[in-house]
Amino acid sequence: MAVEMPTSRKSKKKIKPVVVRRTKLVKRSGPTGTWKIAYADFVTALMAFFLLMWLISNNSEDRLHGISKYFQTPLMVAMAGGQVMTDRMNIINQGNNSLKEGSALEQKGEVKPIHRFDVSDGRRDARREERTKLIALKQSLEQAIEADLNLHKFKDQLLIDITTHGLRIQIIDKKNRPMFDIGSANLKFYTVEILHKIGSVLNSVPNKVSMTGHTDATPYQGGMGNYSNWELSLDRANAARRELVAGGLYDEKFLRVVGLASSALFDVGDPFSPSNRRISIIVMNEQTERAASMDGGLVAED
Repeated sequence: MAVEMPTSRKSKKKIKPVVVRRTKLVKRSGPTGTWKIAYADFVTALMAFFLLMWLISNNSEDRLHGISKYFQTPLMVAMAGGQVMTDRMNIINQGNNSLKEGSALEQKGEVKPIHRFDVSDGRRDARREERTKLIALKQSLEQAIEADLNLHKFKDQLLIDITTHGLRIQIIDKKNRPMFDIGSANLKFYTVEILHKIGSVLNSVPNKVSMTGHTDATPYQGGMGNYSNWELSLDRANAARRELVAGGLYDEKFLRVVGLASSALFDVGDPFSPSNRRISIIVMNEQTERAASMDGGLVAED
């Protein structure tokens, strides 16, 4: 007799299949749309370019020149009250009629023109005032020479003029009336008197003073091999400086004392002329004084 075995409960349950789903990414080779961004940038740049061309074509040449100058020196133009300081001179305006109306109102006095301060005005006025003082000093020296009988006879040997460096006073030799002993830095008694008179007048201005000694082209015959016209011209300039100080000129007013020998002739046509032997005193203007104060800033005489 066959016996049927009981079935397990677990075997009666259905086994569900496990499904694994995998997503595969596929790269597309078609357009992505980034070109639109590049195209938008290009159109924006093109619009800016045409806007710039339109602005340039609607402004006069003078105004464009002013704009160019502004960007070259913006700080100076801003300090001086440049073209951007008024509504009428803006780059974008309401047309040429607004310019005409503005100028018409200004002529009638209804609009006050803006005062534009020029930075260079102050320097120009200072130079003009300084030149006026140097001219007054020149006149004072000439009057002093005319009034003094002892100095009047040396009038043709005292040359006073205004140069680009300031007021120049030259004391030159004559054939029979030298200012120094021959081949020496010893001053004649009348040269000492001239220098004392000049020294008492030069203190009337605050300008610095330079002293330069000159000789002619005749080689020095003193007998010392290490002494030449260069040393002689410097010694003569320094001797003249001492007499100017003795005459009342403040010693601190001297900025330089140099000797040029025969390198800067008075009479170029005759290097041996007595007029080449001279002392040159320059009451320097501000520009020359500033250049001479710099290291190596020796200023050549006119």
